Amino acid sequence: MTPGCCRCSPCFNRSCQPLAPSLRGSAAASHDAGVRAAQSRSAPHRLRTGSNSTGRDAALLSSPRPSPPPTTHPARPHPHLQVPSKAGKRACAQGGSVARAILDGKHFAVRALTRDVAKPSAQALQDLGAEVVKGDLDDKASLEAALKGVHGAFLVTNFWDHLSKEREVSQGKLVADLAKCLGLKHVVFSGLENVQKLTGGRLTVPHFDGKGEVEEYFWSIGVPMTSVRLAAYFENFLASWKPAKASDGDYHTLAIPMGDVPMHGISVADVGAAILSIFNSPEEFLGKAVGLSAEALTVQQYCDVFSKTLGKDVRDTKITPEAYEKLSFPAAKELADMCRFYQMQQDRDVALTHRLNPRVRSFNQFISDNLGAFKGL
Repeated sequence: MTPGCCRCSPCFNRSCQPLAPSLRGSAAASHDAGVRAAQSRSAPHRLRTGSNSTGRDAALLSSPRPSPPPTTHPARPHPHLQVPSKAGKRACAQGGSVARAILDGKHFAVRALTRDVAKPSAQALQDLGAEVVKGDLDDKASLEAALKGVHGAFLVTNFWDHLSKEREVSQGKLVADLAKCLGLKHVVFSGLENVQKLTGGRLTVPHFDGKGEVEEYFWSIGVPMTSVRLAAYFENFLASWKPAKASDGDYHTLAIPMGDVPMHGISVADVGAAILSIFNSPEEFLGKAVGLSAEALTVQQYCDVFSKTLGKDVRDTKITPEAYEKLSFPAAKELADMCRFYQMQQDRDVALTHRLNPRVRSFNQFISDNLGAFKGL
């Protein structure tokens, strides 16, 4: 083992190679995956994207490989990045968005980590030029093998895959330890606030809290990391938060316990370009938490967009967190506490998000791009 290396499995390299953390599943941000689970109960440097059938993925960046012989306009080196690729429509979106943006940028090469290299989403990434490798966030040996030699990584963990904060924290810490041992240069972690800690235990939001613990651990052991805290996914409105037909009239309703406080949102498809901008500017973002949001609207304003775009009467039910937490699905209390926290604090930066991705879409643009999801509403 290399002197000074952490006590991970032995490093047989003459020196530890850079390693990158894995990607989180569908969001702190993948609120959609959470709500659905609750309700049902040749590029130079490569980027790794992890993907697996249950959403436990990891992503990596490799260090820049030697540049080709100089030409009239010397090519920039392409570091290797690892990005998770996921199963499930919402779950795979975050890692896929990042991987596609990085591949399009052509500065980094991509390595995608997945539990099932034969699944269609993994094959799609391979067709785009990513290297797809088999691995699992619970398997240290496969992670270490996948992360060796990378420059950096995009990490996303998925609480809703197993509903265990402890397991999510364990997965995140494993990647952090490997990143430290292998000398990763830049990890971008899809994190969230530790709500329980910030509120002194008054609110508990496990799918936030575990990511907050992982954030703190990365920084405490000195891994060069940027935490990206995403707003609620606009994609939630295509499924879990889709307007519901009212039982007492010819209209539809949205039931989100936010009162009149605006709630930040963003399309997961627009996240990748912002993450790429962060990887391209490490000097600005290392050691920071960055909140991403396309815009913030009240529930009534979300309803107004639906009404105008779909030609339907969509109304805010004005449900309170107290009423919401009594609904008959397992995570009702957790999601009510999430909205209580949103009403207290939403540290998301709309202006910065638009700087990182000038083409980020508004909610109105997102719904207009997805009208097919509302056929038969």
